[in-house]
Amino acid sequence: MLRTKPIKDVVAQGAADGTGGRPGLRRRLRAVDLMGFGIGMVIGTGIFTLTGIEAKNHAGPGVVVSFAVAGVVALLAALCYAELASCVPTAGSAYTYAYATMGEIVAWIIGWDLLLEFALGSAVVGRGWSGYLAELLDLPTAWFGEEGSIVNLGAVAIVLILGLVAIVGIRESARVANLLVLVKVAICVFVVVAGLFFVRAANLSPFIPSAEPASSGEDGIRQPVTQAIFGLEPSVFGFAGVLTAAAVVFFAYTGFEAVANLGEETKKPRRDLPLGLLGTLAISTVLYIGVSLVVVGMVPYTEIDEGAPIASAFEAAGARWAANLVSIAAIAGLTSVILVGLVAMGRIGFAIARDGLVPPSIAKVHPRWGTPYRISAIMTVGVALLAGFLPLSALADLVSIGALLAFVLVSVAVPILRRSRPDLTRPFKVPFSPVLPIISALACLYLMLNLSVETWIRFLAWMLLGGLIYFGYGYRRNRLARREHAHPEEPTPIAH
Repeated sequence: MLRTKPIKDVVAQGAADGTGGRPGLRRRLRAVDLMGFGIGMVIGTGIFTLTGIEAKNHAGPGVVVSFAVAGVVALLAALCYAELASCVPTAGSAYTYAYATMGEIVAWIIGWDLLLEFALGSAVVGRGWSGYLAELLDLPTAWFGEEGSIVNLGAVAIVLILGLVAIVGIRESARVANLLVLVKVAICVFVVVAGLFFVRAANLSPFIPSAEPASSGEDGIRQPVTQAIFGLEPSVFGFAGVLTAAAVVFFAYTGFEAVANLGEETKKPRRDLPLGLLGTLAISTVLYIGVSLVVVGMVPYTEIDEGAPIASAFEAAGARWAANLVSIAAIAGLTSVILVGLVAMGRIGFAIARDGLVPPSIAKVHPRWGTPYRISAIMTVGVALLAGFLPLSALADLVSIGALLAFVLVSVAVPILRRSRPDLTRPFKVPFSPVLPIISALACLYLMLNLSVETWIRFLAWMLLGGLIYFGYGYRRNRLARREHAHPEEPTPIAH
């Protein structure tokens, strides 16, 4: 279980570019395309829904601090991703980094975890997209709403359409993502500028409301793990509420990880991957802080509409036309989130199948499109079923816990790989290593502990299912195991 994948194998797989008869993904992306994918994934649910939910239920106006805290933690993790992505540009990102540094079982755990993160995130956002479309066009809630419907046709349709785009080609996906990003970034800037005219200082005071006892719905297994461990009285608001909100809104930042999955499709990965990762985080954090500040300044946090906080804030200010613009931006924003999520899932599944931890036949790359079309199609159908039949809002925290675990392992992988492979060329290096990677890992772990006990139980159940698949299939049938069996005299590298 501690077999590690040789770096030379990772580099060799990444060198195959789908030309000259070598099977592999096509290198067609530039730094601007990577930022388009990253911002396309990050700017979405966090701005258009989580702002209102967390301001009203946990942090008050202090949700601005929550976004800042989550942004700093995400930046620390992004620095670690940038170093690994620049020296080992590959599909699979955290999964492959773990395989090369900490061993097969850790790689499987993180790969299985990432599939949960992107599948569930895309399904949740698909239902949100359907709801915004129904509100904008006055469509029947029986087919497009969250409640009272057997199947959400809007969510199924958008997932299948975008899945087709992801399968047809990475360049086509990049063009669609870049267009959607331009629309929503422009409208986010408009929200900040126009919203400043409606901000009232009274709405921002107190900036961090005093802590108060939690309602009955926030205790028991729904309270944060930190409160359960230390026997603290369940509470909301106060600085503890700000940290709880930070753990939840971290969901909004997880999209930058999708950029690291595109290493094998980037023209100049050693330069462009760090630019794409850090550029995504910088732009997204500024927009999140600006928009959240405007929203809580326009409306008292106790009166914020959890479903459409930005649009309802402008409506309350008498600017209906602005509310319609925000709804259009929300649809564009959520569309790009689904698209990038499906692309990322395909690359993670491709990397896992290529290593033989699941049947390798599903990792086949299309000869014309240069995409892993089989695994992408499987993932698309799975997400469409989840989005169509399961109301997943209660499970959204699983996306955060999955991403945070990935970031913990990536942060730990940086000093491990520096020690085990000091000879690797590192175009980008995390400053002050190993101090910053250790701080990054601890910060991510602390945010994980601020998620609910219920979320941890669901997450562990998913991990148990993954363990059954690994020991039932991947442990004996993966490429390294077969190589071991064929050449037992050759020692398998062990993680240091």
